[in-house]
Amino acid sequence: MTKTTEQPINMTAQKVTRAIIDRQPLFILDVRNTADYEDWKIEGGSIEDMNVPYFDLLDGVDKVLPLLPANRKVLVVCAKEGSSQFVAEQLVEAGRTDIHYLQGGMKAWSEHLEPVKIGGLHNGGELYQFVRMGKGCLSYMILSEGEAVVVDPLRMTKVFEDFAQQRGVRIRHALDTHLHADHISGGRMLAENNGAIYWLPPKDAEEVTFAYEALEEGKEIKIGNARIKIQPIYSPGHTIGSTSIIVDDQYLLSGDILFVESIGRPDLAGSAGDWAEDLRSTLYDKYSILSEDLIVLPAHFGKINELGKDGSVSARLGDLFANNPGLNIDNQDTFRQAVTTNLPAQPNAYQEIRKTNMGIIQPDDEEKREMEIGPNRCAIHDK
Repeated sequence: MTKTTEQPINMTAQKVTRAIIDRQPLFILDVRNTADYEDWKIEGGSIEDMNVPYFDLLDGVDKVLPLLPANRKVLVVCAKEGSSQFVAEQLVEAGRTDIHYLQGGMKAWSEHLEPVKIGGLHNGGELYQFVRMGKGCLSYMILSEGEAVVVDPLRMTKVFEDFAQQRGVRIRHALDTHLHADHISGGRMLAENNGAIYWLPPKDAEEVTFAYEALEEGKEIKIGNARIKIQPIYSPGHTIGSTSIIVDDQYLLSGDILFVESIGRPDLAGSAGDWAEDLRSTLYDKYSILSEDLIVLPAHFGKINELGKDGSVSARLGDLFANNPGLNIDNQDTFRQAVTTNLPAQPNAYQEIRKTNMGIIQPDDEEKREMEIGPNRCAIHDK
C-alpha cells in the first residue's frame, strides 16, 4: 500500500448543501449500518452513493477501493464523524486523493439550515426561506423596517437570531402554523430569548403548558411599517388547528397542508378518518378560491427534485392545482382512501416530539437530536 503524508479534508454540512444546490458531482461512501442508511441518507441530483458499514472496513479498505470512482471527490459519512474520519484516513493512506469526511457527521447534516431569499415585499421588506436539507424542513423569516417574523422556526434558534442580527432587524414575532410532530419547534424559545410574541393555533394548543398568542383567522400580525399584511387562514386537515399564512398578498405559507408535489397527511394525532374531510375542504374549497398567482411556500419538502435552481422550494398555486396529484382527485371517497391508506411510516419519536412541543416533557439537547433523526414523513406519498 502506497504511503502518503496527505490528510483527508473535513467538509461542512454547509459545503455539502451548496454542492447539492450547485449540482456539483460528489460520491458518498456512507459507513453507517445498512438500516440507518436505507432509512435516511444524503441525496442530490449530482450525488452517487454507496453503503459499506464501518465494521466491514476495520481490517482495511482494500475491498472498497476498486468500487470508488476515479477522479471524483469522495465524501465519507457516518453518524457523528469519528468513523468516517478513520475510513477517510485509510483511503488516503491507500493512495486515494480528494478524500473528504463530513464534519459532525449526519448529526450536523440534520441540523444545518441554508437561508435562501424568496423575494421582496410590495411596500419594502424581504422574505427568506431556511432550508433544512438533511430533514426536509422549511422555515421562513419576513423582514420589514427593522423587524422580523419567523414562521415555523426550528429548534436551532441561533441561526435565526444570527441572521436577524446580520440584517439589523429585531425578531418581534415567532409563530407555528400547527403543532409539529416531526421536529421540535424553536418558536417558544425564540420568542422568550428575543422578547417576542409566540403565536400558535388554539385548536392545536389545548394541551400546551405555556402561554401563547392565539393564531386565528381574522387577526393580522404587523411588523415594520405595518403595511405588510401577514394574514392567518384557518386550514385544518394535517392537524385540527393547522393555519396557513398569506403574506403581502403574494405568498401562501401553507405549513404541512400543501407541498410542491404532494399534500399533508391527516393521521399524526391518530385522527386520519376524521381529519380527511377537513383536509379535502381546505384544499378543494378554501385554497381553490385564493389567487392562482400566490406563491406556495410549504413547511417541508419530500424529494430533492422539489428544490429550484437557487435551492428554494416554492410553486405557484395555480400550477399546483394543475399538476399536484393530491389536488386532482375528483371523487370524495377516493380522496379519503388516498389520504388514509397511502401513508408512509410515522415520523421517528413523533409522540415524544408532540409532547415536547406542548411543553409536557423537557428533553435535553442530545435527546432532542435523537428524536429528530430520520427523514421528513409529513406527506402522504413519500414512502
